[in-house]
Amino acid sequence: MSQTSDFLAIDLGASSGRVIVGRWDGRRFDLRELHRFPNGPVQVLGHLHWDALRLWQEIKAGIARYAAQAAQDDAPLAGVGIDTWAVDFALLDRAGRLLGNPYHYRDRRTAGVPDEVDRRVPPRRLFAQTGIQRLPINTLYQLASMRGSDDPQLAAADTLLLIPDLFHYWLTGNTVAEYTNATTTQLFDARERRWATELLDALDLPARILPPVVAPGTVLGELLPDVRDEAGLRQGVPVIATASHDTASAVASAGPATTRRRQASAVSWHSSAFSLPPPTMRMVSSRRPVSASSASTTQRNFSARLSRQQRATAPTLSGSGWPVRRQ
Repeated sequence: MSQTSDFLAIDLGASSGRVIVGRWDGRRFDLRELHRFPNGPVQVLGHLHWDALRLWQEIKAGIARYAAQAAQDDAPLAGVGIDTWAVDFALLDRAGRLLGNPYHYRDRRTAGVPDEVDRRVPPRRLFAQTGIQRLPINTLYQLASMRGSDDPQLAAADTLLLIPDLFHYWLTGNTVAEYTNATTTQLFDARERRWATELLDALDLPARILPPVVAPGTVLGELLPDVRDEAGLRQGVPVIATASHDTASAVASAGPATTRRRQASAVSWHSSAFSLPPPTMRMVSSRRPVSASSASTTQRNFSARLSRQQRATAPTLSGSGWPVRRQ
């Protein structure tokens, strides 16, 4: 009997995606890329969208490649997990059907929306509750733009799913929001670890469309029979919620969290990560537009302030101690 187990990692980035098999022997993972494919925005009638159905087809192709190569192998497939970029989302109707291609975060529909939100919710309150920068790409501003334009998709929506959660839903039939990606939306209360429903009420946004939040490590269910059969898999496979924001997965993969460890990530975005105590939100940046050079200065000043205070922090995304659990 095999002493190893396989895990499939589906990693979707803003410019490409890949499906990787990780073989665990009890001590270490051996990683092998199975399938790689391009990704990017599609312009339609002046707006930028993601081609969600093509990405879904590529995900299934990667799983099928694994099944074909594993036919002569006795290592069991122990789980499938997905991570993607943050903030973008899909809307489903009451029957669970996709209402339209998700918008790309660089679409121009949020131009000027942060200023409109500021008039209804003070920026300091927004930052103190969510801990998220004031960026027009944020889920909050995307939803506010839909409300401001009376977008019929928002009126018809029954469920909002962030991009990794859309694919979790198509894999398992279950609708959830994974914690690390939920925290990027500017709709999530960073202290209380719940949706900031009073914030949505203040902006006349429908809190009812937000699904339950689950921790990384939650088993969301098994692959739906039609997905499993199309891929050629011979048995049920659990789908496991990873730290589905790709940056959170990168932080988690670097090792156990400590109060002194820092990381830098440079892929589609440049970011740094700190493992620190529970959050005390303080607004340290300006409302004014920030240039690249001044943003760098702000980041250095912020880092220095963190070093001095040792208490001002964002919510810890790795090493949180949350148990693996079933949905």
